[in-house]
Amino acid sequence: MANTKKPWISLVFLSAVGASGALLLSACGQGAPAASGPASSDTPSSSPMSSASSAASSAPSSASSSAPSGGTAPAEKPPADNGLCKAADVSLSLGGGDAGAGSEYRSLLIKNTSGKPCTIQGFPGVSYVGGENGTQIGQPAQRDGTKGAPVKLAPGQTAAADVQFAQVRNFDPAACKPTPVKGLRVYLPQETASKFVPLDGLGCAGTNIPGKQLGVKTVHKA
Repeated sequence: MANTKKPWISLVFLSAVGASGALLLSACGQGAPAASGPASSDTPSSSPMSSASSAASSAPSSASSSAPSGGTAPAEKPPADNGLCKAADVSLSLGGGDAGAGSEYRSLLIKNTSGKPCTIQGFPGVSYVGGENGTQIGQPAQRDGTKGAPVKLAPGQTAAADVQFAQVRNFDPAACKPTPVKGLRVYLPQETASKFVPLDGLGCAGTNIPGKQLGVKTVHKA
């Protein structure tokens, strides 16, 4: 009898051991999700270092955003000095004159007041001006003769251009339309800036007079 019961006891014991092992394994398997449960929600999704790196990579570079794309623009070069007398280089005045044949002839004096030599050649542009804003009155001076040679003026030297002033009262008033003038507007040859020379008198505002109210000759040494 005793010998027949031992194998059954052994089987019962092994079954109990196997069940205990299964229970232990089951318990271990059920404990794994607890580690990733509610406690993990308090943990930041990324570390401070990774957040800082991400922010640094996404933020624009202040150096690159403030620097101009085309670099520093080169300074503009001043216009080349061609040696010609400019309006700012000279002073203008009217010299004495002679009268004859219904006109008066006076010299337009051009003095180099700059500190460097300059050259002048050709006919000045001359016209009457009046009013409060320097409105041109009538036709400008007509050129008389041929273009002369260049005149080089050292500082302090003077050139001249002879100007003819017609006696406007000799013209038909209906055609001339006599108008008070305050002076002359003068352009040096090849110059775009003008100078003013005071001169009180009369000019013809009409543009169809039978003749010229002003005439000018080429520049020459004074």
